[in-house]
Amino acid sequence: MTKWVYAFGDGKAEGRAGDKNLLGGKGANLAEMCNLGLPVPPGFTITTEACVHYYGNGRAYPGELEREVDAALEEVGRITGKKFGDPANLLLVSVRSGARASMPGMMDTVLNLGLNDETVEALARDAGDERFAFDSYRRFITMYCDVVLGLDHEVFEEILEDEKAQRGVELDTELSAADWRQIVDLYKAKVVEELEKPFPQDPREQLWGAIGAVFSSWMNHRAITYRRLHDIPESWGTAVNVQAMVFGNMGDTSATGVAFTRNPSTGEKALYGEFLVNAQGEDVVAGIRTPQNLTESARIAAGSDKPSLEKVMPEAFATFVDIANRLERHYRDMQDLEFTIERGKLWMLQTRSGKRTAKAALKIAVDMAGEGLIGKDEAVARIDPASLEQLLHPTIDPKAERNIIGTGLPASPGAATGEIVFTSDEAEELKGQGRKVILVRVETSPEDIHGMHAAEGILTTRGGMTSHAAVVARGMGKPCVSGAGGLRVDTRAGTLMAMGVTLKKGEVITIDGASGQVLKGAVPMLQPELSGDFAAIMEWADGARRMKVRANAETPADARTARSFGAEGIGLCRTEHMFFDEDRIISMREMILADTEDGRRAALAKLLPMQRSDFVELFEIMAGLPVTIRLLDPPLHEFLPKTEEEIGEVAKVLGVDPAKLTERTEALHEFNPMLGHRGCRLAVSYPEIAEMQARAIFEAAIEAGKTTGSPVVPEIMVPLVGIMKELDFVKARIDETAKTVMAEKGETIDYLVGTMIELPRAAIRAHVIAEAAEFFSFGTNDLTQTTFGISRDDASSFLETYRQKGIIDQDPFVSLDQEGVGELVRMATDKGRATRPDIKLGICGEHGGDPSSIHFCEEVGLDYVSCSPFRVPIARLAAAQAAVKRA
Repeated sequence: MTKWVYAFGDGKAEGRAGDKNLLGGKGANLAEMCNLGLPVPPGFTITTEACVHYYGNGRAYPGELEREVDAALEEVGRITGKKFGDPANLLLVSVRSGARASMPGMMDTVLNLGLNDETVEALARDAGDERFAFDSYRRFITMYCDVVLGLDHEVFEEILEDEKAQRGVELDTELSAADWRQIVDLYKAKVVEELEKPFPQDPREQLWGAIGAVFSSWMNHRAITYRRLHDIPESWGTAVNVQAMVFGNMGDTSATGVAFTRNPSTGEKALYGEFLVNAQGEDVVAGIRTPQNLTESARIAAGSDKPSLEKVMPEAFATFVDIANRLERHYRDMQDLEFTIERGKLWMLQTRSGKRTAKAALKIAVDMAGEGLIGKDEAVARIDPASLEQLLHPTIDPKAERNIIGTGLPASPGAATGEIVFTSDEAEELKGQGRKVILVRVETSPEDIHGMHAAEGILTTRGGMTSHAAVVARGMGKPCVSGAGGLRVDTRAGTLMAMGVTLKKGEVITIDGASGQVLKGAVPMLQPELSGDFAAIMEWADGARRMKVRANAETPADARTARSFGAEGIGLCRTEHMFFDEDRIISMREMILADTEDGRRAALAKLLPMQRSDFVELFEIMAGLPVTIRLLDPPLHEFLPKTEEEIGEVAKVLGVDPAKLTERTEALHEFNPMLGHRGCRLAVSYPEIAEMQARAIFEAAIEAGKTTGSPVVPEIMVPLVGIMKELDFVKARIDETAKTVMAEKGETIDYLVGTMIELPRAAIRAHVIAEAAEFFSFGTNDLTQTTFGISRDDASSFLETYRQKGIIDQDPFVSLDQEGVGELVRMATDKGRATRPDIKLGICGEHGGDPSSIHFCEEVGLDYVSCSPFRVPIARLAAAQAAVKRA
C-alpha cells in the first residue's frame, strides 16, 4: 500500500536526504537534519506522489491520506506535549510547500495555523504575552486569506498602514497588544465584507484548506512561469510540509533569520545572512523591515549601527555557527539555511544547497576541491554550464563618470542600463519590442517573475540581500540593487524620485549590482576579466572532456573572441555574411544581375580579393587550428533590394534600368526560400561561385601558412546536400580549383571537403555521401526545420502553446529533439563511419552551445561541437560534464 505521509522529529525521521523526489527538497532535508540530531521542530511531509494523485484524480486526495495525517499529527503532539486544536494545550503548525527542485517564493506558505478566536487567548496565556499572540493571529489571517481564500494580502496591509498612521507609528513592533486586538477585529470584518462569510474557526478545516492550497499553488501562474524558465517538469508535483510552529516573534529574546554558509555572490568562505529580532520568517525575505547582519564583521563592513546576532544572542549564534559548519561538511556544498530562535533556543527550519552566482559557484567549487571536500571532476560537475553567461555580463568602466542618484545593497553582480519601467507587464511588453528596461519596484514578489526575466536588471527600494528580488535575480544572472531606501517610487504617477531628481517612466538609468549604486543615464561598460577560479575549472574541464569545442565565426572580432574563450578552431564560417558589407554588396549584385557566365565571372573577380583577405585573417588568427568554411548558402534574392525606393537607389549605383532590377528580383522570388534555390543547388547552377570561393580559400591558406608558420588545412563545407551527385559535382569543381591554385603557387596543401547534414535524406543516405565527404557537420537548425516541417522563423507563434499543453517539453530549436532529429544524427553518424571510419563529425547549429544537446553529442560520439563565441566556455564545461558522466 502506498505510504503518503512521512514523519520526522525527536532525533529521528522516516525519510532521508536521498528521498528528494518523494519528499521534496525541504522535506528530505528536514528528515536528514533530524537524523543528524539537530534541533528541528517535529512534523511530517505529505509526498509529491499525493500531489500527482491530487491532479490525476480531479483534485481529490488519496483515500488513506486523512488517516495518515491524523496519525502524524498525533505523533507531533506526543513529541511536543501539545494537541492540535486543543486550547488547553495548544499546538500550532506551519504548512509549507517543497518541490524536489528549489523554487524560492514560487509557491505558498501558511504560518500559525490553528489559531482562532478561542485559541489565540490560550496562546496569549501560555506565552504570557498577549501582544505576541494577536500579532501571530493577524499574520495567520493575512496569510490564510491570501493563500487559501483568495483575498489579497494588500487588503490587510492597507488596514495595517492606516492603523499605524492613526497611531503615529512606523514599525509593526511599535503596536501594542490592544492595537493588535483591534486590528484583528478589523481584519475579520474585512473578511466578512469581501467573502460574505466569517474567517474559518475550525483548525481541521484550516489545515485541509492549507494543504489543498499548497497543492494548488503548484499550478499557479508564478510557479508555472518559474518551471518554464528553469525546465522543471510539471509532472514532479510538490510535497507539503506540516511542522510544529516555533516563534521568532515572542519578544526580544526571539528572532528569525536566513543564512548561507558562504557568500552566494562572491563565494567567500564566510557566514552570510540576515536576521530580525521579534519577527517571523516571512518578515526577513518580504523586505518590510530592514534586516540586521548575522556577524560583527558583516555589520562593520555594511556600516550598520544595528547590532549583529553575534552580539545580541551570542549563545544561540555560537550554536548556529557550529550547525552551519556541520551541515556544509555533511552535504559537501554551500548551504542555504533558515532558522528561528524562540526565547533563546535555536531551531533549524531548512537547509538546502544554496543558489549562487556563477562567480560564487566557481570559487566555492575550486575552494572545496582545495579543502578536500570534493574532487576535481565533482567540482567541474557542480557548475551549471549555462550559468557561465553571468560572467560575460559587462561591468561599469572604472573611468566612467558616475552620476549617482541613489545607493542600495549590491544584491546580484553585473551592471545593466535600460529604460525605467514600474510594472512587470510593462517590462515584458517593451522587451518584446526589443527595448532594454530596468524593472523598478518598491519590492518584488513572486508575481513579478515574468518582468524580472524580461528586464536587464532589477532595482528595489525595500528588501535585503536575501529578499525575493535578490535571490531570484542571482538565480537568473541579472544585476540587482535592493533596499535603495533613499529612492521613492510612485508607481501610479510613474516616477522615481532620487536626491531631488524626478525620473519618469522611459528615462534611462544604470544599476551597478556590484556596488549597489544607481546612476542616471547610460554609462560606458567593460567586458569582464575571467577569474582565476574560472581558469582552474576550465583547465580541469579541458582535462576531462573528449570532444573538441569550436566556434561559429566569420569576422576577425568573433574569431579573436572565440580564441580568447578557448575555441579550438572554427566549426562554421558563413561566407554569405562577408558579402553584405557596403563595398561588397554592389559586386555581389552585379554578379546576380549578369546575364552570362562571363558577366558573373567578371563580378566574382572583384569579390575574390576581398574574400581571400577575409580568409587570410581568419586563418592567421586560428594559427593552424581547423577552420570549416561553408560555401554560399542563402538564396540569391536575399542580396537584392526589396522596396521600390531601394531598387531605384541600387539601379542608379549599378547603372542599370530599375525595371531590369525589378524583373530580376521578381524572377528570383521564391514561395519557400528555405527549401528553394540555395546551398549546393546554387553551386550546381552557378559553379563559378563555388570556384571563386574555393580559389579564395586555397590562396588564403597558402598565404596564411607562410605568415604563421603553421600549415593551414581548410575544411570546405558544401551545404544542403541531399543527393550524392550534388556533392560529386561541387567537389569536382573544388578539387580542380585546388590543382590549379597549387600549380600556380608552386605549393601543395592538404584540405578536406565535406558537407552539412541538414536534410533527412542526407542522414538516410549518409553511407553513400560519406564515399565523397571527408567530414559531416550537422546543421541542426535546418535539420530540425526539415524534420519537423516547421519554419524556425514562424514557430514561436505556436511552439510555446505546444509546450504549455504538454505536447513538447522544450522548443526543439533551443534544445535538440533527441528522439527525432537526434535519431537522424545517430543514424548518419553510424552510416558515415561504416563507410569511412575516420570521418570527422561535428555539430554547428545553435544546439552546439546547449548543454543538454552537448550531452547527446558526447553520447553519439561526435568529434566536436561548434557554437557562438560567447558560448564556448559553456560548451567546454558541458562537454567535460558529459564525458565524466559517461566515464
